[in-house]
Amino acid sequence: MGRFPSFGRFLFFWERRNHFQNRENKPLIPKGDVNNAGGTSAVSYLATHDSSGSQTSSTLSSHEESRASSRNVFSSRALSPSSWSDYILKYLLVTSNLLFTVLGLVTLVVGLWGLINKESFAQEKINGIGTDPMLLFTFLGFILALLSLMGCVGALRENMCLLRTFSAIVLVLVVAQVLAVVVLYSLQRQIEDYLRSGMLAAMVRYQDDLDLRFITNEIQTGLQCCGADTYRDWGINVYFNCSAPGVQACGVPPSCCIDPLENGTVWNSQCGVGAQKLDEFSAQSVIFLGGCMGSISRWIEQHSGVIITVVIILLGVQILTLFITARLLQKIRWSRAQHAVYLQSLQ
Repeated sequence: MGRFPSFGRFLFFWERRNHFQNRENKPLIPKGDVNNAGGTSAVSYLATHDSSGSQTSSTLSSHEESRASSRNVFSSRALSPSSWSDYILKYLLVTSNLLFTVLGLVTLVVGLWGLINKESFAQEKINGIGTDPMLLFTFLGFILALLSLMGCVGALRENMCLLRTFSAIVLVLVVAQVLAVVVLYSLQRQIEDYLRSGMLAAMVRYQDDLDLRFITNEIQTGLQCCGADTYRDWGINVYFNCSAPGVQACGVPPSCCIDPLENGTVWNSQCGVGAQKLDEFSAQSVIFLGGCMGSISRWIEQHSGVIITVVIILLGVQILTLFITARLLQKIRWSRAQHAVYLQSLQ
C-alpha cells in the first residue's frame, strides 16, 4: 500500500462518494409512515428534493393515487353485499307497485264499466250518481293505480321527488287506517246504529234503486237473514206494507226465502208473498226469520281472527313499503354524494 499511495487515496475517495450518494437517495421517512394523518409526511418528503420537477411529478402521482382510490371505493361499493340488497329491495318495490298498478287499473275499468252499463251518466240519473257503488270502485281504482304507478316509476328511475311523494301518501294512508281501526273498535255501538239505519234506508228504496236492491239481496242471501232485526221490518216498504194494494202486500223479497229457486233453476219471485201474515213457527219453513244486523255481528265474531290477520298483513305490507322506500332514498342520496366526490377528485 505504501508503494501505491495515490491508488489508496483514490479508493478511499470513491467509497466516500458512494456512501454519500446512497444517503442522498435513501428516504428520510420509512415507507410505513408515509400515510400519516393529514398527509404531512408526504409533504415533508417532497420538500427534501431540490428540483421543482421532482415535486411536480410527486404531486401528479398523488393525484393519480387519489383517483385510483376513488375508483376502488366505487368498485368495492358496487360489489358489496349491502349494494346487492339495495338493488333487490329496489326491484321488489318496482314489482309490487307494478302489480298494484295493474290491480288498480282493473278496479278502475270495472267501475267505469258498471257506470256506463247502467247509464249512470244519463241526464235523468246524474243526480243520483253520488250514491252509486260503482263510483266507489272507480275512485279507489284511480287512486290505487296512480299511487302505485308513482312508486313504480320513482323506484325505477330513482326519482327522489316521486319517491318522497309516494312515501308521504302511504304514510298518511297508514295513519288513517290505524285511526279507522281504533274508531271502529271504540265506537262499535254507534257504528251498529248507523248500519241499521242504512239497512232500513235501503229497504225503503228497495224497489226504486237497482243498486240498493242488488246489495240488499246479496246480504240477505249470503247471511241468510231477512230485514234489519226481523222479517217484519219489510213493512216499512210501500210495496211490502200490508196496506199496499199490490200482490206483494205483506210479503218479503225472494232473497228472504229459504229456497228462492223453483224446481232448483228458476228464481221464484213470489216465494215471499204473504210471509208477514204468518207466525214465526209457520214462517220459519219458508223464510229466514232473523234480521241481518244479528247475522252481521255473528259473522264478525266468527271471522274476527281472519279479519285481524288481514288487517295486520295489509298494514305490514304498507309499513314494509315505507321501509324499502326510505332505504332506497338513502341509497340514492349516498350515491349522488359519492358521485360528486368522485367528480371533484377528477378535477
